Amino acid sequence: MVLSDEKKKEYMKRLLMSRMRILMNNGFYGLLLIHMVYSIDEDCETAATDGRRIFFGPGFLDELSDSELDFIMMHEILHVVLQHCFRQGERDNEQFNIACDIVVNSNILLSNNMDQRTITLRKYGESMHLAPDGKEGYEYTAEQVYAMLPPPPSNRKPKPALTGTLGGDSCGKSDPDDEAKGSALGRAKQERGKLDEFPAVWDDHTRWGMEEEDDELRDVWVKRFEDACEVVSIRDPSNQRGLLPLFAERIFKDLRKPQTDWRTILNDFVQEEIVDYSFTPPDRRFEECPFFLPDFNDKDDVVEDILFMIDTSGSMSDDMITAAYSEIKGAIDQYDGKLKGWLGFFDAAIIEPKPFASEEEFKVIKPAGGGGTDFQIIFEYVAKHMRDKLPASIIILTDGYAPFPKEKLAIGIPVLWLLNNEIVEPPWGKVARITI
Repeated sequence: MVLSDEKKKEYMKRLLMSRMRILMNNGFYGLLLIHMVYSIDEDCETAATDGRRIFFGPGFLDELSDSELDFIMMHEILHVVLQHCFRQGERDNEQFNIACDIVVNSNILLSNNMDQRTITLRKYGESMHLAPDGKEGYEYTAEQVYAMLPPPPSNRKPKPALTGTLGGDSCGKSDPDDEAKGSALGRAKQERGKLDEFPAVWDDHTRWGMEEEDDELRDVWVKRFEDACEVVSIRDPSNQRGLLPLFAERIFKDLRKPQTDWRTILNDFVQEEIVDYSFTPPDRRFEECPFFLPDFNDKDDVVEDILFMIDTSGSMSDDMITAAYSEIKGAIDQYDGKLKGWLGFFDAAIIEPKPFASEEEFKVIKPAGGGGTDFQIIFEYVAKHMRDKLPASIIILTDGYAPFPKEKLAIGIPVLWLLNNEIVEPPWGKVARITI
């Protein structure tokens, strides 16, 4: 059936009205939905997103009440904001979809004061929102929920990546003994059994990861997320009215508040070790002094030529690497554009350090790595490739789980080890610590 232009306009008006309601009632979600393109797609049986668009099948849209449509709009945008579309990797497709939906639905439930009617569809029932351990999904990441799920049945028949409802705490039974014990495995089996019983549900995830510019899209959504948080925070700085969802509050806090007080760190380390002064112009405070003294020019508070190296070896989790990356971004923020240097990555090999002089230049430098750890290659690289302009100091963000090189390899350049644990004690250099 080919939709008439009039019918398409009717559908689009309904979607825009839904977005308006969400903007009024759940402003954070509404601000993010403004960035999406909406499409009525006759090839889409239910609803889907690819990170840029939200698709609705016309038949599915016809079945939805206004409140159900609002829930699905929030569901799809939350997949995008939490970047589920880009995070599946090598994980089992169906299992990861289930994990993502549990996290998304639980966060929406929390945003709606735990009113389970707001995550329920008449045709499909209450949406999954509990992790296999019985706790709410909003307490976890999708990866953590995925790790809790029991492995899929060996005789499972392939089926479309359609997930989304059937469950919460009203799932079907599987093993009476497990259920009687109230075990996490029992609850997980109930979730699993119900999904196998009803193979066709809603929320089509098959369009995830189809964009060729995933890296660029990730950055775009990080910026949109930050902007939405800023707007909501301006409306209610204390967030006493709950305008900013809990998950957004947590992520935004992590993004905006690095653990390290970089002004203290760099003042104690960089300025102490490598303070850069010039004999021209002379310090006017001592004009009457018979000695010609240097001007330290500390009023400019510029820190330059710092080489930041982030450990991306296999022992560093994604959370650790993100924390390290956020710390450097925090340093740039705290120095308000007056921090300049290079950012590189290393494991058993060096990813060539790239120069940055602004937050914009820093953000385009992408992590890479995943092998073993070798600190020595950092200093070998500096000696070989940066001889014409040596770093004023080297700051290495790492877990420290590798042999430390001899201090002489640093060729006199001050080194700060920024470690993410309290265990490792480097034999030389200065040490600061963050926790993950």
